[in-house]
Amino acid sequence: MIVCVCRRISDREIARHAHAGMSFDEIQFELGVATQCGRCESCARDVVAQCSSSHPVAALHKEAATQTIQLANSIQESKAWNCSQRSLAA
Repeated sequence: MIVCVCRRISDREIARHAHAGMSFDEIQFELGVATQCGRCESCARDVVAQCSSSHPVAALHKEAATQTIQLANSIQESKAWNCSQRSLAA
């Protein structure tokens, strides 16, 4: 949904920046949201507030990457992986 008609800024774009850890002021400076007529400011602030209360996207990706690495390590250390590697070499 378009939040800022003047600058054509969507709620998704605002949310993406908020999930990255940016404050409303930083988002306003970066995107120009709520810098023209100002009618969208309350809606834009609401989007930022909703996103700021949840976990940042970067932290979620880091956690998922860590879990993937741990899973890969446990698979490599398992006997089944070692057996399949030997059969491929033969």
